[in-house]
Amino acid sequence: MTTLITGGTGFLGYYLAKSLSKRGEDVIALDVAPLKKYQKISESDNIKVIKGDLSSWSEVVDVISRHDVEYVFHTGALLSQTAEEKHVAAFNVNAVGTFNLLEATRIFNIKKFIFLSTLATYGRDFGDIIVHESPQRPVSMYGVTKAFGERLGEYYCTRFGIDYRGVRFPSVIGPGRGRGGLSSYTSLIIQEPALGREYKLYVNKDTRCAFIYMKDAIKCLIQLFDADRSKIKSLTYMIGGMSPTAEEIIELIKRFIPDAKIEFEPDEIKDKILRTWPDKFDETRAKTEWGWKSEYGLERTIEDFIEEVKSNKEIYE
Repeated sequence: MTTLITGGTGFLGYYLAKSLSKRGEDVIALDVAPLKKYQKISESDNIKVIKGDLSSWSEVVDVISRHDVEYVFHTGALLSQTAEEKHVAAFNVNAVGTFNLLEATRIFNIKKFIFLSTLATYGRDFGDIIVHESPQRPVSMYGVTKAFGERLGEYYCTRFGIDYRGVRFPSVIGPGRGRGGLSSYTSLIIQEPALGREYKLYVNKDTRCAFIYMKDAIKCLIQLFDADRSKIKSLTYMIGGMSPTAEEIIELIKRFIPDAKIEFEPDEIKDKILRTWPDKFDETRAKTEWGWKSEYGLERTIEDFIEEVKSNKEIYE
């Protein structure tokens, strides 16, 4: 079977492609960007990287028809900061691109469509804890387009019988995540000390940001993909991860890197925005409907992250 991963050279898309390849699946990694320094693909991986634009209907149809695609993991998008800077491009890639993929899924009878959404679809008017029924009122272009993608996927499911399944992730952290977006500190605060470098935090000690470790995120997507369709009732699921303070993260980092040099230089504008983000989520639907359970708590996440970086320093520096 052939699986298409949009955003296949992105941070999460790349790790997902490698994981699916290990399961013996043929993978098409579709992206406008080339592979990054840390991304290594060999012939044995059964991964083919193809350059393509999601907002182009002809390019979407071409890649799906030529490679006999059976399954789609739609992880490709312009992320939060870029989407604010280039809102028209974000609409074309995130909204039009999702429509193109869903319409192609209908036409070519693709068997499953997995959609990667975000907790940014919640922007205001949420309570102490976000539940499945909480209203989605995003305030960013990224959140708006992802909320649109969820509703469109659910429409194609009920109207045309598409096997649509979606997850709303918090920030996904791991080696190679990079500096894009306000939540990038949740990766860099671990990666930089693991590389022996100083890191200056632009948030305050008590600031929280929800995140999930890359290995748990991949497990979640594959588990959702594998679940029997009869169990998929809610269609789009909330995955909350964990929400430690910056100080709590540092305390654990110093257990493994006692001489880690991390300083606080808060940017009050960035910190203020981060404090508006929700940090408590109810994952009950995912747990009860298809058995979701994370493997990586905070301490294990930090320990494994550090080990991954230290064992591959040459590709992350």
